[in-house]
Amino acid sequence: MQRLIFIILLLTLPFIGFSKEKFEVISFPEAEVLNENTTRIPFKLVDHLIVIEAELLNQKGNFIIDTGSERLMLNKKHFKTYSANLNKTRETSGIHNLIDNSIEKRLREFIIKDLKIRHKNSDIIDLSHIELSKKMRLLGIIGYNILKDYEIFIDMHLNQITLSRVNAKGEKLDKNIYLERLIDSVDFKLKKHTIVLEAYIDDQKMKFGLDTAAEYNQLNASINKKALKHFFPKRRLMLVGASGKRIEVLAGKLYRVKLTESIYFAPMKTTLTNLNRMNEAFGTSLDGLMGYEFLRQQRTIINYQKEKLYFVEYPLNRE
Repeated sequence: MQRLIFIILLLTLPFIGFSKEKFEVISFPEAEVLNENTTRIPFKLVDHLIVIEAELLNQKGNFIIDTGSERLMLNKKHFKTYSANLNKTRETSGIHNLIDNSIEKRLREFIIKDLKIRHKNSDIIDLSHIELSKKMRLLGIIGYNILKDYEIFIDMHLNQITLSRVNAKGEKLDKNIYLERLIDSVDFKLKKHTIVLEAYIDDQKMKFGLDTAAEYNQLNASINKKALKHFFPKRRLMLVGASGKRIEVLAGKLYRVKLTESIYFAPMKTTLTNLNRMNEAFGTSLDGLMGYEFLRQQRTIINYQKEKLYFVEYPLNRE
């Protein structure tokens, strides 16, 4: 039987206005506040998704951290009262097809313990199929419009995310917050809300998007043959996008991937799929997407304002 895999890539199109109605406060009860500008949040891996616990309107549930989402998204299943009273709709794009009739809301305040994030837009869409598949109470997905104001340290070694507020130049308001040693860095380009990295498959230069909610890497089926020869398919999988649409893809391992001569990767689980529609919708020309398979090998810090990734030393040898 084919395994069912969700790829949560919620790349959104420009919004069409918003409602003046406001939500109550969202809080993250498990957060550890280091000071007024920095907080550390433990996460759990649900399959390969980074999930943190949050509370909203007396409901406790989970949020997925997703750099592939333009904005905060809330699950329509748990916010029916709000969605029923609104008629402001917008169109959202997933990796496989457009998602119609997403409803836009304006958040009065989004609180991560003592860190307050005010006046952010959010979308309300039906995420119940993800909730059912992952067997968890899913309140929503945290995307770029929340994350961009922080330097984000995603630590797969300790299963925690550190958010440190930055200024317009990307400088952290708090200095010396990391005990870990930085070992390298690379620049990226920000295409709308998408992190675009230059990488190599053997000696072939490629462009990859970095998406924290991509459970498997994805490789565009139209890439050149010299790069494609380093992809070794093993079986077929069924992928399900944010809208619930399913497509069948080849799954295997991708070899000889590196960012620089000093930043390289062990073979990564990858699917071969068609990214042409996504590239057309967002004016990109990505050869692939990297997510969990990237992050599990590199303790990574994302700084959107500087358009830079930093890499942190692993304290232990890994297999």
